[in-house]
Amino acid sequence: MSRIVNVAAAQLGPIHRTDSRRAVVARLLEHLRNAHAMGCQLVVFPELALTTFFPRWYVEDQAEMDAYYEAEMPGPETRILFETAAQLRIGFYIGYAELAVENGVKRRYNTSILVDQSGKIIGKYRKVHLPGHAQNEPWRAFQHLEKYYFEPGSSFDVWRGFDGIMGMALCNDRRWSETYRVMGLQGVEMIMMGYNTPVHNPPAPEHDDLSMFHNQLVMQAGAYQNGTWVVGVAKAGNEEGCEMIGGSCIIAPSGEIVAACSTKGDELAIARCDLDLCRSYKTTTFNFERHRRPEAYSLITERRGAIEPEALPA
Repeated sequence: MSRIVNVAAAQLGPIHRTDSRRAVVARLLEHLRNAHAMGCQLVVFPELALTTFFPRWYVEDQAEMDAYYEAEMPGPETRILFETAAQLRIGFYIGYAELAVENGVKRRYNTSILVDQSGKIIGKYRKVHLPGHAQNEPWRAFQHLEKYYFEPGSSFDVWRGFDGIMGMALCNDRRWSETYRVMGLQGVEMIMMGYNTPVHNPPAPEHDDLSMFHNQLVMQAGAYQNGTWVVGVAKAGNEEGCEMIGGSCIIAPSGEIVAACSTKGDELAIARCDLDLCRSYKTTTFNFERHRRPEAYSLITERRGAIEPEALPA
């Protein structure tokens, strides 16, 4: 018997500094209701879906930026999202900036959570691969200060939900093959990942014309090589003068894109995802137990940066 999950990739257009949390949540609620009307059981929202992408600005006192973080989830302004999801019997994934207090110390993370159809949080993920820089670099047209505003997470876990094995990642994580493989080794059947990706890459502008190609390339490869569904969802459009890519899509375990958004605004892309399709790839070409040779991969965990071999003697 097939395990079907009707999934909506809930792309968002820009969120500006002046947009209230209440106004943003209203947009998310509209996505939930529309997805429910079309028979969906799961809605996937973008990274930092409650605020503008604030790491594009450098503020010396980070405490001044705490209004962009969520100290609790659900909180006073987001509780209605959970309540509505429970009423509609629809789950969701959402990315946000998390302000945690651990052992009396404030910690800040780029976080996502997975909420089931009863409105209960069943999984939390903290972004591992933080891109950008930690120092003020005013020469840039806009900054990318995730290393300044966030601490990295430390694991790629999976959770049981929606009758399958679910995983989470965020934005830059999708560019790293290790992201998918660690979850693949735990039998993941659907990976959800939100992103806020600028078209322009200040350190490497030669990549700008390839931004959408690279976006799809990494997610399609990760899906195929690990026999899993991948749902990638953007916050897109011109946000505070920064043009961000769209391209939200749902990718089958074959690596094929089966649904995609066509705009850079608020939009839903919907697909009927059969989790049992994963089995065909996990038991044949990518049967890890039969074909992997981890003894040959030791450099992956032993070495962080690339080291070129010494030149042969003349």
